[in-house]
Amino acid sequence: MNKKTFKSLLFILIINFSFTPAKEIKWTAIGDSITYLNNHLNETRNRVKKGYLDRVKDRLPNISYINQGHNGWTTVGIAKEINKLGIVQSDLYSVFLGTNDWWAGIPVGSLNDYINNTGTGTTCGAYRVIIDKIRSLNPNAKIVVITPIQRNDFVYIADANNNAFGSYKAKNGQTLEMFANAIIEIAKHENFPVVDLYHNRRLKLEKAVKFKRLKNPSTGAYQNYKYPESASIPYNPKKDDYPYPSDAVKMTYDGLHPSDQGNKVIAENLVRLFKKNYPVL
Repeated sequence: MNKKTFKSLLFILIINFSFTPAKEIKWTAIGDSITYLNNHLNETRNRVKKGYLDRVKDRLPNISYINQGHNGWTTVGIAKEINKLGIVQSDLYSVFLGTNDWWAGIPVGSLNDYINNTGTGTTCGAYRVIIDKIRSLNPNAKIVVITPIQRNDFVYIADANNNAFGSYKAKNGQTLEMFANAIIEIAKHENFPVVDLYHNRRLKLEKAVKFKRLKNPSTGAYQNYKYPESASIPYNPKKDDYPYPSDAVKMTYDGLHPSDQGNKVIAENLVRLFKKNYPVL
């Protein structure tokens, strides 16, 4: 073997031995329907082609995710059932909850409820139960929290009788922003990275949908109304057409749940934060 051949072989060996595959990171995503729908796209009537979990996976291929999204559940509901959900040890956890707590009228509570572990009577107390469960599974896990998204009037695509007004007004004396701010406070207290979707300009309420198609109260003819005017026009789910045709879709497809465009924004924010706080990604 001549010197040139030997050097070439040595170079190849060095390259082969110095290359180590990227470590697989197990990510458990705890959430409500926004997370759940990632693996149930048929329930969006296929208006969504890819959820935010798969979009993160596309950008960070060494992540493997476990979807712990529970359709319609609150932070309190998840906390009460936390030991029955089969949440497993992971390297990374995200907690994306709060919008259903607001609509259900659950008291948001305060940082003191979290600090003092007051239990599931408030959203903040329930948040502590979830975080304690995560830490019992892996004390060294990275934990990322996500605030709820601003929402326009929600009308469920499979059953219009399931509907709710948007976050432009209070429910049970509480605004959705109160829940977002409470989550941010918890994140600051714990030094958790936070993806603040509520205050993200790209996800403002005005950008949730392009319009809401409703009957003009004077003429009875269907008309496209933009927010805020749309909030003042009555909608009858038993008599009126579904108010969000496909051309109304913007950041959400139904006033609440992210469209492909909305999921892309969520994923972009998560990827940026994951890479910043988890160097192996």
